[in-house]
Parts: sequence; C-alpha cells; structure tokens
Amino acid sequence: MTFHLNKRFQLIVLIVVCSIISTRCDTVTDHRPNILFIAVDDLASKVNSYDNPLAKTPNFDRLAAMGVQFNNAYCQLPLCNPTRASVLTGLRPDVIKVYDLDRHFRDEVPDVVTLPQLFRENGWWTGRVGKLYHYDVPAGIGTNGLDDPQSWDEVFNPKGRDTEEENLITNTEPHKKISAALSWLKADGKDAEQTDGMTADITIELLKKKKNSPFFLGVGFFRPHTPYVAPKRYFDLYPIDSLQLPIFPLDDRLDMPAAAFAHNNPISNYGLNKAVCIEAMQAYYASVSFVDAQIGKILNTLTEEGLADNTIIVLWSDHGYHLGEHNGIWQKRTLFEESANAPLIIYNPNAKGNGIKSDQIVEFVDIYPTIAALCNLKIRGEQDGRNLVPLLDNPKLKWEGKAFTQILRPGDGKPFMGRSLRTDRWRYTDWNKGELGTELYDHSKDPQEFNNLALNPDYTHIIQELKEVVDKKIKGDVPTSPFNTDRL
Repeated sequence: MTFHLNKRFQLIVLIVVCSIISTRCDTVTDHRPNILFIAVDDLASKVNSYDNPLAKTPNFDRLAAMGVQFNNAYCQLPLCNPTRASVLTGLRPDVIKVYDLDRHFRDEVPDVVTLPQLFRENGWWTGRVGKLYHYDVPAGIGTNGLDDPQSWDEVFNPKGRDTEEENLITNTEPHKKISAALSWLKADGKDAEQTDGMTADITIELLKKKKNSPFFLGVGFFRPHTPYVAPKRYFDLYPIDSLQLPIFPLDDRLDMPAAAFAHNNPISNYGLNKAVCIEAMQAYYASVSFVDAQIGKILNTLTEEGLADNTIIVLWSDHGYHLGEHNGIWQKRTLFEESANAPLIIYNPNAKGNGIKSDQIVEFVDIYPTIAALCNLKIRGEQDGRNLVPLLDNPKLKWEGKAFTQILRPGDGKPFMGRSLRTDRWRYTDWNKGELGTELYDHSKDPQEFNNLALNPDYTHIIQELKEVVDKKIKGDVPTSPFNTDRL
C-alpha cells in the first residue's frame, strides 16, 4: 500500500514539475517580441512629421513620436515590385534581378529566406493582410498578387467597394488605365467598406486573436496608389483653395538629362492644366489621411490589448512620390529625392532613442538585418544592409551612411540603367554609366535638387569619386534575364 502511494505521489510531483516547466517555457515564448510590419503604397515623405504641415496625419505623427523616424531613408528601386522584393529579401535589385512589375524574385534566388519566412522558421506565426509583395492596383486587389507562399502561415486578401465602383472614377487621362493615370474617386460610404478599411479591421481581429503568442503580421495598405480613392470626408480636409503646386525655377529642367524624366511622364504635368493637377493633389492627400486613420485604429488596438510594450512596429513605404516637382513630375520612377526617399519609422519598445528623429542616411535593405537583430535571429546567407539598432538607441550617432538607388529605363528599344548615390552632402546620378547624362546636387545648399553641378568642371573630381563608389555597388548593366519593358 505504501509503495503504491509513493508511486502515486511521485507521479503527482512529476506532473506538477512538468506543468511549472511548461508554464515557464510558455512565458519565455510569449515574451518574444511581436512584429507589426506596415507597408503603405506610394506614400511620399509628405506627412506632417516629415515637416509637411499641409498633411493631416495625426497617426503617422503619433507613431513617429513613439519610435525613431528616419528622415533620410532611401529605397533601392522606385517601382513597386522591385522595391518590395528588395525589402522583404534584404537583397539589392542586381542580386534578385527584379527591375519590372512582373518578375518574381524566386526566379533568380529560389532558396532565399525572406524576412517573414525567417520568423516563421523560428516559431513566430506569420500572417499577411493586403499588399506586402507586389500587386497590380487596382486589378490585383482581392488576389494573392505576386505573393510568396513560403513567407506566411495565413493570408487575407480584402476586397472592398472601391473595386466595384471603378466606373465612377475620374480618369484625367482616358488613354491610360486608372492604375497609371492621375485618377480619383470621392467615395460614398464608410471607411470599413473600402479595401484599406477592411485591411485595418482584419488586422485588429488578428491582433486580438494572436496576442498570446509571438506573431509577425504584415499589413499592406493599397492607398495612396492610383486611383486615389477615399471617403468624401477625407477630401474635405484639403480645400482646393488651400493647395498649390510646387514652386521651381522656370529653367529647372534645362540642366538635366532627358533620361532623368520617366518615360511615362515625358511632359510637364502630363499636359494637364493646373486646376486638374490641384484636384489630383487633393485626392492624393485625402488618400493619405484615409490610410492614416486606419493606422490609428490599429495603434489603438495595440494599446487596448496590452501589446504595445512587446510589439516592434515597422512602417515603410515602397518608394517616394512626385506631386508636380521639377516642373510637373508626377508619381515615381525617377532618381530625384522625392522619388528615392520614403518614410521609414521603427518603434522598438526598448529603444533608448524613441521619440527622436534621425537624419542619418539609411537604406531599405537595412530593414531586414535590423529586425532580425532585434529578435536575436541569425540570418542565413549574405546580406548587404546595415543593422540600424545602434541608431534606434542613438538616432544622432555618427553613421556615414550611403544609399544606392537605381531604375531601369526601357529606352527606345535599348533599355539602360540609371544609378544614384545619396550621401550626407551629395546626390550623384548617372544614366547608362554616364553616356546618357550625369547629375550632381549639393544637398547642403540645394536640397530640392535644382542646380545640376555635373555641368560645372570645378566638380569633376567629386563626380569621379562618387562614380567609383557607385561602380562598386551597382554594375549598371542591363540584365540578360527576361523582363517586360512595357512594365518598367
């Protein structure tokens, strides 16, 4: 009898000990940080926290005050598919061979481990809501687009009334698809009926559902990509008479190579009149404020669910965006500051530099190693980006960063590459390795890039030095792999 009691007692003790161990393991697991990875399509650094008082963006500003805003963050290629593939693989366009809107990065690097895949392989639940990898907008909304199944445990593809009301959209260039034209819609109905409103609502439900275990949640908003669609109340935030087009010298374009201007925007303002361009600007900002409101709901949920102290938030846009600068440039595909520069905000609950803005030059390929380092994850394979964790603790740290951006032009049947380098002081750009023109701008005196110093022989030595730096990072050769010149 005593023997049986001892056995039973030992069994009870064993169960209790295992339960304690299990509980402790769960506690450790639960305290691994979550990742909320937010992408906003075609968002320029024109929100209020980036010193643009016109923008009504309280929630972008709120996140910037929570974390570290990088004022000088640069994409690797200012076109949706290449830049997204670069961010999520941590690799430059010349490595993944993605220059257009059609090619998938796994065609060139089939075994690469993407950022969400890295977390998935290390025990985080990974999910995607909306556009993280490339989608055609608006045609791809509601589909998987050029997604990467290896990255996710679950995916969600919301599709709102904006896709059903395309017949109501104003298209100022009827010869173009609404995806490529200046086009917009002052929508009826509520936020939640729009695709981006649905994206926010699904994200909120997932945050509540997954809050007790570590997650990597990718959230991709489709606006402010054309067509600019937002409920009417967001248009009301920007009265037409409060808007004006950018100011520039009348001879702004005369000292710039023809290649500097995108093939899809060869003439000033697409030949549209000022009143139409002002309406397009209003629609763009309305879409920005609409997305801002959705982000606000998500941030509120993080606080309400007790997740804010254990969730790393990364907010980025795939590239910058022109709203009429340089005598009428619109959208992206240039190597000017407005197109290459884009918002990047990182909130790490434990960072010492939260609430301080950084002016250091950083690149989007830096995002991958930074987030991996914050979670002590070992990266497989080589990467070219720098770990930004030191800047999260000290945003004013001396960094001496360099940012490389490139774009492939279709040319007149002979594609060629544009290459650009941004340093603390200079932007150097060449086209077809200089054969089709060179640009040099001194950002200490000319932050709007009006005066091309490449035409001044006094700067020949600076150009040569910067070109040598570019040559080491971007070959500038036209890829031999198939790509679609109609989709560059």
